[in-house]
Amino acid sequence: MRAEPGWIEVIVGPMFSGKSEELIRRVKRALIAGQRVVVFKPRLDDRYHERQVVSHDGKRVEAIPVESAQEMRPHLSPLPQVVAVDEVQFFGPDLVELAVDLSGQGVRVVLAGLDLDFRGEPFGIIPELLARAERVEKLTAICPRCGRPATRTQRLIGGQPARRTDPVILVGAQEVYEPRCRACHVVL
Repeated sequence: MRAEPGWIEVIVGPMFSGKSEELIRRVKRALIAGQRVVVFKPRLDDRYHERQVVSHDGKRVEAIPVESAQEMRPHLSPLPQVVAVDEVQFFGPDLVELAVDLSGQGVRVVLAGLDLDFRGEPFGIIPELLARAERVEKLTAICPRCGRPATRTQRLIGGQPARRTDPVILVGAQEVYEPRCRACHVVL
C-alpha cells in the first residue's frame, strides 16, 4: 500500500460542457509532472477515435478501450499514480468498486461523464460515484435556445425532442444532441 492516500475526482455535466477536455487537461498535467497515467474509455464510444479520448474541440489523449472495469485491471500493474476514465456513465457498478479500491491504494482516480441522461434523470453509476468522490466538478454548457447555463442534454431525433421511452444509450454528437437549460429541455 502507498504511503499517500488516493482520491476520486468526478467531472460531470451535459454534452458539450467540456468534460472530456477537462479530463484531458488533468491527464496532461499529470504526465508533465512525470506521473504514470493510464486512461480508459468505453469501447462503444468510437465517435472520434477508437483508441483516444477526444474532446469536441479536438484535444486528445491516448486511451485503452474497454467494455468493463474488469477489463481495466490487467492494465493496472504496476499500479499507476493516476487512472482516468472518460464516459463513465457507460460502465457498470464494477467501476465504482474499482475506483474505491484504487483510491484506497493511493491512486488518483479521475472520472468524467454525463450526470443526467437525455430525459434529465440521473445516469447509471454517476450518483454512486458522486457520493464517493472527494472532488466533484459540475460543468455547464450554453443553451443555444436562450443563452442560459445548460445543465441538460437534449436528444433530437429528426430535429424533434426524443421520447421518454427511447433507449437511454445512443452514442452521438451534434447530429443527435445539444445542451439545454432546464427551461428549454424537452422530453416527449
